[in-house]
Amino acid sequence: MTATPDDNRIGEEIRKLRKARGRSITEVAAAIDRSISFVSQLERGRASPSIADLKGIASLLEVPLGWFFSHEQVPSDERSTVVRGADRRRLGTVTSGLLEELLSPDIGGAFEMFLSTFEPGARLKTFSQRDTEEEGYVVQGTLELWIGTNTFTLHAGDSFRIVREPFKWANTSKQVTIVVWVISPPNY
Repeated sequence: MTATPDDNRIGEEIRKLRKARGRSITEVAAAIDRSISFVSQLERGRASPSIADLKGIASLLEVPLGWFFSHEQVPSDERSTVVRGADRRRLGTVTSGLLEELLSPDIGGAFEMFLSTFEPGARLKTFSQRDTEEEGYVVQGTLELWIGTNTFTLHAGDSFRIVREPFKWANTSKQVTIVVWVISPPNY
């Protein structure tokens, strides 16, 4: 299979996402049953992935398969600069209670920004802790947020910061809650 111009973009996306997830080339190669050399060439745009390769990579890196195709219709002068509302990359589903849309043009910067939509009853049941600094702004609704040993009830217009601390959240209201969430360094 001969590499195409889109292979450069897909390879770059795979590399950025792999690094953001803290995964090695060896792990990606094992997940798709390919050689380390193939994955290296793939990330440099010198090899074309099959759909099966992309499905395996998407599964390992916990993103939907469409993640790798979302830039196909974006004008080249807008790539890595502008994100149109209809073209946001989506993580999660409404059925899981949390839908995250990447507001940043890609995951290659110093931080990433998401529009997080929490359905009524959605919750992160156990504490999570990441080696990140995170800030959020509640656009709509109410969010219960536990940071360390503190519990906060946040409403539209409130904001917060989490710095390498355990946290969990819940939408205990009967309406959708929307939060702009910023993470540094990129986590996805």
